[in-house]
Amino acid sequence: MEASSSFPVSASEIVFFDLETTVPKKAGQRFRVLEFGAIIVCPRNLVELDSYSTLVRPTDLSAVALKSGRCDGITREAVANAPAFGEVADKIFSILNGRIWAGHNIRRFDCVRIKEAFAEIGRPAPMPVGMIDSLGVLTEKFGRRAGNMKMATLATYFGLGQQKHRSLEDVRMNLEVLKHCATVLFLESSLPSVMSGKWHNPSTMVTRGRSNGKLPCREENSRKSPPTTIGYQRAVPYTRGSLGKMTEGVKNLLCKAQETKSFNSILKHSHSLFR
Repeated sequence: MEASSSFPVSASEIVFFDLETTVPKKAGQRFRVLEFGAIIVCPRNLVELDSYSTLVRPTDLSAVALKSGRCDGITREAVANAPAFGEVADKIFSILNGRIWAGHNIRRFDCVRIKEAFAEIGRPAPMPVGMIDSLGVLTEKFGRRAGNMKMATLATYFGLGQQKHRSLEDVRMNLEVLKHCATVLFLESSLPSVMSGKWHNPSTMVTRGRSNGKLPCREENSRKSPPTTIGYQRAVPYTRGSLGKMTEGVKNLLCKAQETKSFNSILKHSHSLFR
């Protein structure tokens, strides 16, 4: 169990939290909290400020499986000596109350289970000042490009390893998934041509040829002036007549700007420079 000595409340802080519970197998059975894990994160730099996790012993131990189907799953033996929810309720309340809640599918699952657990011990449940459910946010913004919106699938898509299905590990993975998704979305908005696969391909590049027998080199279209070596060949997109007019215009502008005619000797030979 990881714990912190104190959790001073700041409404600007984000608490990522996750619950591990039993799975009802019969009608009328309830979900029972088996583990609570949370990290408090600074929203300005996404640094983890504090963390806490604890196993929880349900009132009905028979609801917990003797063996878990997951390699790191929670068994009846693991929670047999864990504190009851009432014993850790104060700590959980101090972590959650008055902060921004964040997690994956917390709106429909974890938030409901928290309310049920506090109601069972006759205490008011903590309240958030805001909520970030990454399931809804990523479904809308990121889409199903990873296959589906399960945390395990998203983690695999970004090469973050396998989901442990343990509360503290899962919330940290949740934060990393959000960081990766946000980075991809930022790049797509900043470099749409690159990220959409419409960037220049070899067929759009211009090939240069040289008369010295060297292999031709390839370059992307650019706004740089071409080299003036004799062996350089390039199709010029204008006629010599239009070139003369353009040169004369440039000369006039430069002379006015510099109040001198020192450029005349250079511009007189401009035609040979562009051949």
